[in-house]
Amino acid sequence: MLSYQHAFHAGNLADVHKHALLAWVLDYLTRKEKPLSYIETHAGRGLYRLSAPEALKTGEAAQGIARAEDWFAPDHPYRLRLEEARAMYGADCYPGSPLIAALGLREADRLHLAELHPGEHAGLRAALDGWDADIRREDGFDMALALTPPTPRRGLMLIDPPYEVKADYERVPKVMAQVARKWNVGVQMLWYPILSGRGHVPMVLALERAFPQGLRHEVGFPPAREGHRMIGSGMFVVNPPWGIEDETARLSARFAPAG
Repeated sequence: MLSYQHAFHAGNLADVHKHALLAWVLDYLTRKEKPLSYIETHAGRGLYRLSAPEALKTGEAAQGIARAEDWFAPDHPYRLRLEEARAMYGADCYPGSPLIAALGLREADRLHLAELHPGEHAGLRAALDGWDADIRREDGFDMALALTPPTPRRGLMLIDPPYEVKADYERVPKVMAQVARKWNVGVQMLWYPILSGRGHVPMVLALERAFPQGLRHEVGFPPAREGHRMIGSGMFVVNPPWGIEDETARLSARFAPAG
């Protein structure tokens, strides 16, 4: 299935969770002079307009980044990437993870992106026009296995499938284990939705068995609208960088309901 389009959900609270942690980890990794590789398996279109009909229809950005931006200090990597994207693309833009990565990487770093959906792939190419990026229209899991271990060997992989079908949940632990065997120094960051049906639980338990030193971080929030099944956001990190527990604790405090 190739029906998922993130434009309806860009800038929601799950994006805030995912992108804040991604920006923080990239900032941590780029403090060392050694170059790194960034690999993203399901990139989307990379740049979204919060004034677009899709975003206005769901109202998820209005309940997400519009309310949550002040959670982050002006020098937080996520806040910096938001400001940089707006300066380049306009005040109504929201950067997806490929653009957040591109803005945070350095000249010597390498950027590899996969997106199978034809429309999203075309949008991704347009958004990153002029950037030195390896952009592929192919299955992201296949790219992950083909590229690892990458050159440079230091680096980060973001895994963010659409979870349109149950097979996504079943495939993730297998692919992440294969990647780890080939690239034991790589940081793997998996995002997953927390839905009312809790379909993520077997996947996460499998990951915790495979990666007992991994970091699991989940936040909850109210449904964006009546009948919406997403009630939270999760991240599972293999080879979590030092200090990430402090960052996840800050995020947990921000997502905690008032009172």
